[in-house]
Amino acid sequence: MENNYNNIPVEKFQFATRNDLLHDSKFETKPVSYFQGAFKRFSKNKGAVVGGIVISILVLFAIFAPFFTPFTPAYYDMSYAYVTPKLPALDGKNIDFWDGCRVKSTNNVGYLKDLALAQETGREVIKNGEYTLSETDEGKTYTYRYDTYYGVGFGKYKVISQEEFDDIQRYQNETGRQVLYPVVKVKERPTLEKNKYDANIYYKMENPKASVIRPKLDKDGNIQPNYWKYEVGQESSLIAPYNSLRIEGEEGVEEKGKNYHYVYGRKVDGGIEIRAEYYEYYTYQHSQVLKDGIEEPNFIFGTTETGKDIFACLAYGARFSFIFSIVVAAVNFIVGVIWGSISGYYGGKIDLFMERFAEILGAVPTIIVITLLKYHMGSASQVLVLLIAFFATGWISMAGRTRMQFYRFKNQEYVLAARTLGARDSRIMFKHIFPNGLGTIVTSVALVIPSMIYTETSFSYLGIINLEAGMITSVGTLIAAGQRSITANAGYVALFPCMFLVLLMLSFNLFGNGLRDAFNPSLRGTED
Repeated sequence: MENNYNNIPVEKFQFATRNDLLHDSKFETKPVSYFQGAFKRFSKNKGAVVGGIVISILVLFAIFAPFFTPFTPAYYDMSYAYVTPKLPALDGKNIDFWDGCRVKSTNNVGYLKDLALAQETGREVIKNGEYTLSETDEGKTYTYRYDTYYGVGFGKYKVISQEEFDDIQRYQNETGRQVLYPVVKVKERPTLEKNKYDANIYYKMENPKASVIRPKLDKDGNIQPNYWKYEVGQESSLIAPYNSLRIEGEEGVEEKGKNYHYVYGRKVDGGIEIRAEYYEYYTYQHSQVLKDGIEEPNFIFGTTETGKDIFACLAYGARFSFIFSIVVAAVNFIVGVIWGSISGYYGGKIDLFMERFAEILGAVPTIIVITLLKYHMGSASQVLVLLIAFFATGWISMAGRTRMQFYRFKNQEYVLAARTLGARDSRIMFKHIFPNGLGTIVTSVALVIPSMIYTETSFSYLGIINLEAGMITSVGTLIAAGQRSITANAGYVALFPCMFLVLLMLSFNLFGNGLRDAFNPSLRGTED
């Protein structure tokens, strides 16, 4: 069908205006720098962003956490070994993990001992006083949540000076907190050596000569205290004067028309023998004597087999790991980039000599280097040994990657053009070639940091390097302690350092991949 253009009606025609004419418009946009474009590409990678956030959190933890705990890696207290994590902010929230308790299954004697301690001190040694009772072939089994802080009880009888005895009385009067409890006469204590000095036994016993001490209950099934007491006004020379807070009250106790006071200290050679509840004695020691900022025993992540605070050790260990890895990575980056750029750019005999030297040096295992350094450096710092060992060979991989990038780009057209125009070698190397290989190099640096941390952690975990010195510790040392604690039903010792290491390695890998794509010059202009 042919179109008849000659018969088009006049009313179909319209005059065109200037605005209807199409012209090329000016392309209005702001110039984007290399790093601005890289940041935009990085922001589009959700995995890398999440990894960066996690790394930031871990770094902030390493920087600031040591300032929020009075404990240090040098601190330890064997009486509080393997106490479970406790967070006071969660008291009353019925969250079992952070309540300072662990599940305990014991027989009737063990239950009675914990019950006796709870009744004397008024502490919740048995959480909420609740337990479940089950019958087994060996008899009754009591299962309950046992408070690892209060369960320490009194430990052994302690001998202190008269001055400390008087100071504890002052502390009790000022604070109203009971530290000292009545003692038991020597002749009424257990006879076996292993039980004789057990200050938790304050009650009458069924058989003082038995290996396992069983409380003697009254006709109503109650535990009977066996405190040493004296009639008011008839103090003995063996009794230490006591005039402060008493659990029986200032008026004493009345029996058969006479008033008695309990004995809170027995004079012995070297001082006064006392029964001190360790929880309160610990508080007194740190707040009044040591004045080290520790108010009460409270370990957010629990303690190790030697009573070290896991939170403090992890915080200081993380801080050391980050500082150590960043310093090593920075030095290895500078040395590796300079070495690799010279080798890759000039090639020939220079490259041959430099590559053979790096290969020979890199063929020596790090563990051999550390062993030789420890042997020759004697009592030198283990940190210094580790630094020298990582500096000796750590730059080689960075030099290899840089060399590869220079071989890749040194014969490109823009490099030949720059050389033709008279650009110096240093300008060509670091102005034209190096920025194009920066993506791979930066990714390598991002992955070197967790690699260094992992290697240092492995060496300290295996005991090859011992970083336990003063304010320095290692995540690997904590993981090693956690491995030993698994058989002691204290898996939380390994939980927190392992979580730190896993999050660190995973986050750095995601972060490094994001950096690789962000600094890839072939992707420039694809961020929109």
